[in-house]
This record gives sequence, C-alpha cells and structure tokens, in this order.
Amino acid sequence: MDSWNKPPQKPSWGKKPIQPNVDEILNNLQDQFKNRFQGSNFTWLIAIGLLFFWGMTGFFIVEPPEQAIVKRFGAYNRIVEPGPHLALPVPFETVVKENVKEVRRLEIGFRTIEQGPPARYRRVTKEALMLTGDENIVDVQFIVQYKIIDLPDYIFNITDKRDTVRAAAESAMREIIGRTTVDDAITIGKGVIETSTGELLQNTLDDYSAGVHIENVKLQDVHPPDPVKEAFKDVASAKEDREKMINEAHGYRNNLIPKARGEAVQMINDAKAYADRIVLVAAGKANRFDAILEQYRQAKEITKARIRIETMEEILPHVNKVVADPQLGKNFLPFLPIKELEKQTQ
Repeated sequence: MDSWNKPPQKPSWGKKPIQPNVDEILNNLQDQFKNRFQGSNFTWLIAIGLLFFWGMTGFFIVEPPEQAIVKRFGAYNRIVEPGPHLALPVPFETVVKENVKEVRRLEIGFRTIEQGPPARYRRVTKEALMLTGDENIVDVQFIVQYKIIDLPDYIFNITDKRDTVRAAAESAMREIIGRTTVDDAITIGKGVIETSTGELLQNTLDDYSAGVHIENVKLQDVHPPDPVKEAFKDVASAKEDREKMINEAHGYRNNLIPKARGEAVQMINDAKAYADRIVLVAAGKANRFDAILEQYRQAKEITKARIRIETMEEILPHVNKVVADPQLGKNFLPFLPIKELEKQTQ
C-alpha cells in the first residue's frame, strides 16, 4: 500500500508536525486516475460516441418548399423531396438544398437600395444603355422573375447561377431592342418587347439545360438618355394625341356609318311602299275607268249626267259659289254668300 493509503501519523508532544508533500500528493492522484481508467471499456465508449456523431452528419431535413440533391463523392446520386432523410456521412455523401417554390427576381439596369416607402433605386448605366434598330440609344430597366423546375440541371449544368441568368436576360433584351425602333420601344411596343424577350431568354436557358423557367419579364422604365429625354417626351406625347384622335375618328365613323345605312334602308323601304301604293291606286283607277266605260256603253246619256254631277260634287266644295236666279229681278243681281253662311252655321 502506498503512502496515500496510510493513515496520517499524529504528532507527538514535543515534536514538530510532519508537513505534507504537495508534489507527492499530485503524483499519487495521477497514478490512481490512470489505474482506474486504464482498461479498454473507456476507449470503446469514446470510439462509439465519435462514430455516432459522425453517422449523424448524414441525417438531414428538407423543408416543404425545398428539394435536395444528394451527391456521392461529388457526383449526382439522387434527388429527395421534403421530409427527414439519411445519407452516408461526410465525406461519402453531401447534400445541396434549394427552394424550388420561390420566384426569384433579378433587377437589370438598376438596383434597389431601399425598399421604402419611398423606395430608392440606383441606376446601372452599363446594363441599361442599349441601341435600338434605328440606331438610337435608350435607357432600359427591367425585371426578370424565374423559378427552378429541374434541380439537377440547375445544380450541375450552370455555374454562378444568378449571374448566368442575368447575362442571358441582358443579352436577350439587347437583341429584341436591336430589332425595335425607338418610337415603339418608348410608346406602344413595350408589351411586344416583354413577350419577345421572355421567349428568347427561355430558349437560351433551355439550350443551356439550366433547369429554369422564366415566369415574367417586366419593363420598369424605357426612356431616352437624359440630354434628349424632354424632346422625346414631347414627341411621344404628340404621337399619343395622334393615336387618340385617330381612335376618336374611327369611333365617329363606326357610329355614323351604321346610322346612315339604317336611314338608307328606311328610305328604300319607304320608296318601295310608295311605289306599291301608286301602282295599286293606278290599278284601282284603271279598273274603275273600265267599269264606267262599260256603263257608258249601255246608257250613254245617263252615264254622262252622273259623271257630270259627281264631278261637280268634287269641285264645288272647294270654290266660292254664287247662286243666281234669273227670274228674280231684272235690275239687280241676287247674291247668296253660301261660304259665309256655312261658317256661321258651323
């Protein structure tokens, strides 16, 4: 038994107490610790713990809007959907996660400094200035929105992914602007520019097998350079006024022509009705004349008298009449004002 296990000796009277040796005590403690844990059990515990923590490096969780690519020794192995998953520990397999539901946004020709309100922007002249088809310079600022639709292609086929999409979008916009006149780019051609740029950009990225779908291309602002901006605004305003007047003239024409056509149809129908009425009246008169002629042939004198009387009935009501009796007086003309008497009677 070593000195550490010996009971301490009591100092006797008249003798100095024995002082403990600190170095000896520390050495004894160290020896006892080594002896107690010198077996293999402790080593195995440490090894198992390290192995457990190493194995746990292969456990990962994919969030609901994400997908993950598992790479084995750096090469594509499989794609996994949202949820908890296990992979071989590092460095055998590594995991790359991406949000495939997010609509990503790129600003080209400008950058947002502060969201605001009010928002603040910084113009990027190198990206914004472009040449039109009629050799004019315009300042174009636009936004590209895109989503990941094929994660393996997105991870393995393109590097510097945002910069690649940005460069392809800028190139596509420059090509479309190069086919467009400055007047169309500033005024009425913006919708065509957005659609054409989106289609061209999508085709370019498909050629790269980038695994990206272009959701939208939106022009924020298209204007000429600052030194000539006001002059172009005046020209654009005049063209808009011209288009407005043309549209108003077309509206007036579209309103007037149907109305005139309706009036023409009405006049034609009235003329046809009048012609039919005149023909019918003439036919009636002709039939009446034939009937009178037949009666005249049977009784000439009676028919003449009847025609004379009927004619007088038609004429006399419309003329002033004077009735005179030659038997009444020889020196004066008797006068009977029939019209005045009829008015008084009425």
